[in-house]
Amino acid sequence: MSRIGKVPVKVPKGVKVSAVDGLLTVEGPKGKLTQKYHPVISFEDTGEEIVVSRPNDEKQTKAFHGLYRNLLNNMVTGVSAGFTKVLVVTGVGYRAEVQGKILILSLGYSNDIYVGVPEGLTVTVEGAKVTVAGIDKQKVGEFAAQVRKLREPEPYKGKGVSYENEKIRRKVGKSGVK
Repeated sequence: MSRIGKVPVKVPKGVKVSAVDGLLTVEGPKGKLTQKYHPVISFEDTGEEIVVSRPNDEKQTKAFHGLYRNLLNNMVTGVSAGFTKVLVVTGVGYRAEVQGKILILSLGYSNDIYVGVPEGLTVTVEGAKVTVAGIDKQKVGEFAAQVRKLREPEPYKGKGVSYENEKIRRKVGKSGVK
């Protein structure tokens, strides 16, 4: 049995989960998320936790078992606590600001970069830190990755956009001695 799939998903108070006609719906204090699922997987509500089960041990069914258990867990966590990613903008003259639903980044290029914030996400800027928050883990991670990709941290001076807890492998520059 799948090691991830067999662990039941704990559902906190105020969160409702329903699985009907191939559609998984999770409602909580922060919002509502839906996800399609393969009909071979079944969800059992046992009060304060949900058990995900599968009918057979085929390779594809095992993969779906762990996948949908983790997706359900992320949805429950999202509607109850939410997800955040913090990006750090490092470099002389590098800065970020938010105007409405647009993130404006100055990253050393000749023009500023304007990035539209997707629906369902909130972006805040405090100094050199850009915080991306939302209830959908996939959207939060994807948007943070797209912003980081605009100017990835370089190994010599460490300039660029990096995650808050990311370790940047630094290289030694030219020594200048013959």
